[in-house]
Amino acid sequence: MIISASRRTDIPAFYSEWFMGRIRAGFFHRVNPFNSKQVSGFSLKPEDVDAICFWTKNPRPLMEHLDELDRRGLDYYFQFTLNPYGLVFEPKVPPLDERIATFRELAGRIGPDRVIWRYDPVILTSVTPVSWHLEQVERMAGKLKKATRRLLFSFCDFYGKGQGRLHAALKGTGIALEEITAPENLGELLKLVRGFKEVADLNGLRILSCCEAIDLSDDGIGHGACIDGTLVRELFGRSASERKDKNQRAACGCVESVDMGMYNTCRFRCSYCYANFNEGMIEGNCRKHHRDSPSLLGRFDGNREIQRSLERERKCTNRQQSLFDAEV
Repeated sequence: MIISASRRTDIPAFYSEWFMGRIRAGFFHRVNPFNSKQVSGFSLKPEDVDAICFWTKNPRPLMEHLDELDRRGLDYYFQFTLNPYGLVFEPKVPPLDERIATFRELAGRIGPDRVIWRYDPVILTSVTPVSWHLEQVERMAGKLKKATRRLLFSFCDFYGKGQGRLHAALKGTGIALEEITAPENLGELLKLVRGFKEVADLNGLRILSCCEAIDLSDDGIGHGACIDGTLVRELFGRSASERKDKNQRAACGCVESVDMGMYNTCRFRCSYCYANFNEGMIEGNCRKHHRDSPSLLGRFDGNREIQRSLERERKCTNRQQSLFDAEV
């Protein structure tokens, strides 16, 4: 069983103490984000966990606990989102140079194969055109040389709540937003991905797209995965799942996992983020967080059978409603 920590919030940045409490307890409770009465328990014992995938823009608060994770025999890797955007898009992340330094330090601690650089999402606007992205990726790749082996990128998606928040953030700024995946922008898209590939090749990076339906194989770019069963097997020798996660979008290549997070709980408040789709809920949800609770939000502590694999859940539950194929 692979643990995702987390698509829905930045656990390393904001909830590392809670996370370590759950590791020590050996389990956590997951509350269905679409039905709070559905609560499941999952094991976090080393013998039940193939790997933990951390998603983060600032792993610094968790890094002091890595020795303990190692002692406990837990395997893990990081999806480290490192973008060069300003305050309009990422109002509360640490300064870019500080995050690059953290990235390099983390890679020095656990190895470059276990720290994946996410340039995610690519947002095309009047102030961030293709030429700007190419300059930024080239500059950042130079600073990350030998600190990572893989570059994963995706394009900004114009769907649901995320689209509304991004448009609201840009209102009054004079910044015009463009949809890079629109048919009329195909030339610009290809210019960008070919430039990315050139930068990746020069810096020894394997470059992959994330959750994109477009076929870029002619340009040497394959479809990637964040929860990557093949990578888990290569890194840790674990017989991780090869089953596609049916709860994600059709173009997503991730294998199934169990997510520890909850939506509307990330304090970074990035304007393009799909996981913070209700600005008014964020502060209230953060007040519902308790370090000693089995679940990220609330104090639910009822008895639950602790699952040690996903087999039982597959047999007993229907597919969860996805944020991507329905309004929330």
